Amino acid sequence: MFVVPKSAGGRPWFLGTLAAVALASAGAGAWIVHAIAPETQAATASKTRLPERPPVEVVEALPQLKARLDYLGEHKQFMGAILVAKGDQVLFRQVYGKANYENDQPLNLDTRFRLASVSKQFTAAAILKLQDEGRLSVNDPVCQWIEACPDAWKPLRIHHLLSHTSGIPDLMAQSEWGRIRVTPRTPKELTETSARYGLQFEPGTKIRYDNAAYNLAAEIVAKASGKPFETYLNDAILKPLGLKDTGSDAHADAQGLAMGYANFPGGLTAQPIANVSVVFGAGALYSTLDDMLTWNRALHKGHVLSDGAYAQMIADHAPADTPKERGRPHRSYGYGVYVNSLGAQVSPSFDDKQIYHTGSWAGFRNLVLYQPDADVTVVVLSNNYHQRDLVFMLSQQAMAEALGRPFPTGLNR
Repeated sequence: MFVVPKSAGGRPWFLGTLAAVALASAGAGAWIVHAIAPETQAATASKTRLPERPPVEVVEALPQLKARLDYLGEHKQFMGAILVAKGDQVLFRQVYGKANYENDQPLNLDTRFRLASVSKQFTAAAILKLQDEGRLSVNDPVCQWIEACPDAWKPLRIHHLLSHTSGIPDLMAQSEWGRIRVTPRTPKELTETSARYGLQFEPGTKIRYDNAAYNLAAEIVAKASGKPFETYLNDAILKPLGLKDTGSDAHADAQGLAMGYANFPGGLTAQPIANVSVVFGAGALYSTLDDMLTWNRALHKGHVLSDGAYAQMIADHAPADTPKERGRPHRSYGYGVYVNSLGAQVSPSFDDKQIYHTGSWAGFRNLVLYQPDADVTVVVLSNNYHQRDLVFMLSQQAMAEALGRPFPTGLNR
């Protein structure tokens, strides 16, 4: 049974010979992360080659999911792409609807979708990879890496940025966001804007979802690596893994992107092209079904991070007594991923822990999941922003059938 490691030191069984990683509280809100030395971390990283990518072709080996999606597709109730794999075997891969309704362009198996906040796990992985290389630590003060750092940020550690416990206000929640979101910004300009707002709470005492913190984390990647964030990400992670259809508008060829849509009273409406510069570390990436499968396999099977860094990534860093965020129950938030029993939110329910992240922005709604006990990946990418509940339900129906659980028929949340 997969167990989410808590900040006090637990660790999952599947990490095997993992050297001890202790996450200990050091005073109110100040977290010190004690990890294994960089040279030891590098030695524990997997040296085996990734398995060959499966051929990109339609696969419909989950009959209950196929019947559900055939109905939704026939009645134009779902637009997007879905992939389910167990280990290296693809159980389901299919697309529904169009990439661009104005041009009558169909979705293809290799259509690129904007990942939105699913991008955060790539930013977190970049930080942890730099830690594995000995170039930084998640316990480094943020002000060690950020120029003109305000006094209010002196207690901040990189850990706080990755775990949404920094107290830095999210720019998307500010009154000027309407102007910011449509104006191209440099990382320096975004940092200066965030610095004006101070902190909402003492770092480490609460969890509050924060896109601005991930922009800062990406800026730290750039400073520590000596390369622009997108360049380091491509050189250190995307290119070595063969993720040729994953990137950002700022760094790579973005042709083949689906158009994002929203359900407005006037009907399905194309959304403005995203200004990804304002979420360069929080939500700027695009990808495809099979690139996300390769990424999931690489991240969770030891091809990206050392065992110690991966344990930090999936640990529950949320303070146990934190107030409910947006009215939701406690969610175990690591670095760029959640770890929870999502199946408890459907009926019939199932308790298997899932490592995942959602993504929603600019006409897209996504959910990428991994169940480590059974080695199951589920990728649901939709180019319709207003399909939140449907994307969630499909993800859990796919996961349940792949795990051999009863097929969910309703939401329980």
